[in-house]
Amino acid sequence: MSPTNNWPSPIRVYSDQIPAKKPDVHVVTSGGQRIPAHRSVLASASPVLESMINRPRNRRSSSPPTVRILGVPCKAVAVLLRFLSAAKCSEEELDKYGIHLLVLSHAFLLPQLKRICTKALSERLTIDNVIDMFQLARLCDAPNLHLKCMKLIFNNVKSVEKTEGWKFVQDHDPLLELQILQFINELQLRKKRRRRQVHEQSLYSQLSEAMECLEHICAEGCTSVGPCDVEPTRNRAPCGKFATCEGLQLLIRHFATCRKRVGGGGCSRCNRMWQLFRLHSSICDQPVFCRVPLCRQFKMKAQEEKKGGGGGGDERWKLLVRKVVSARAISSLSLPKRKREILEEDHEAQEMTDRSSWELEA
Repeated sequence: MSPTNNWPSPIRVYSDQIPAKKPDVHVVTSGGQRIPAHRSVLASASPVLESMINRPRNRRSSSPPTVRILGVPCKAVAVLLRFLSAAKCSEEELDKYGIHLLVLSHAFLLPQLKRICTKALSERLTIDNVIDMFQLARLCDAPNLHLKCMKLIFNNVKSVEKTEGWKFVQDHDPLLELQILQFINELQLRKKRRRRQVHEQSLYSQLSEAMECLEHICAEGCTSVGPCDVEPTRNRAPCGKFATCEGLQLLIRHFATCRKRVGGGGCSRCNRMWQLFRLHSSICDQPVFCRVPLCRQFKMKAQEEKKGGGGGGDERWKLLVRKVVSARAISSLSLPKRKREILEEDHEAQEMTDRSSWELEA
C-alpha cells in the first residue's frame, strides 16, 4: 500500500497482501519521522498499542492519532510494523535489528515476536556479546536467552572474563557480577553432584550384577566354579556377564583355600567375599531354597540381632541394600520384554528344582 503524499517522511512498511485502506494512525519514530499505519492492525496485535491509540485526545484536532515509538532506529520500527501486518521477519532484519525488536516486543507485549527474537539472538551468541545479551535478557524477561547466556558463560568463564562487557560489569554493576558468579558456582556444584550420583549408581549396578553372577555360579556353575553336586564341564561356554563372573570365580577359589580367613580380618579379598555373601543374604527372598553358601546363616544372624535389639544401628548397610535392590529392579526393567519373560521362567524353574531337591534331602 502506498502512503499518502500529505504526510511528512512516510515509510513503506506494509505488503501488498494488506487491503488498500487509508491509514488512520501515525507512528512517530526517533528523528521525527512518521510512518502511516492502520489502527485495527496495531490494536489487535498489542494491548499496549491499543491503549496508546485510544487515549483521550483534543476533540478539536482533526489529524489522525499518533503513537510515539522512540529510542530505537526508525527502520527497526518499520520492521516491527511490517511484522504486525505480515507476521514474519527476514534473517537480515533479525541480524540488524534483533536487539531492538526484542525490546519492542517486550514493551508492547508481543509474545510471538519475542519468541522469534529470542531464538535468533540465542543462535547469534558469542563470547564478546554474551554479557550484553545477558543483561538484555534480564531486562526483557527472556528466560530462554538468559539460560543460554549463562551456559555460554559457564563453559567459557576464562574467555568471558577478558571481554569488555565483563570489565564494565565489574566496574559498574557488582551485584550482577555476584549473581553471575553465584550461578556459576551453583552449576559447578550441580555438575559435581550429578557426577557423584552417576558414579554411585554405577557401583550399585556393578554390585547388582555381582549378585546375579553369584547366584548363577552357585546354582548352575560357570567355567571353573560351580555347585558341588554338578559335574564341571570343560567345554562350557562363558556366560553373558563373564567379566564379572570370572572375577567372582577367582575370588571364590581364593576364599575356599585361604588360611587367613579363619582368623577374621586377615585377608582383604576374603573380607570382600564375606561382604558379598552378606549382601546376597540381605537381598535374597528364598533363603530356605537358596544355593548360595552362608545365605541362611546370615539371615538367622540378622534375625537374632533384630530380636536382641542390636540390628537397627547399621543404617549405612541398610541403605546399601536398598540401593542395590533398586539398581537390580532398574536393570531388569531395561531388558526387552521377551528376554525378561525368559529370565523369569528360568528363575521359577530353578526355584522348583531347588525346592524338590531340598524336600528329597529332608
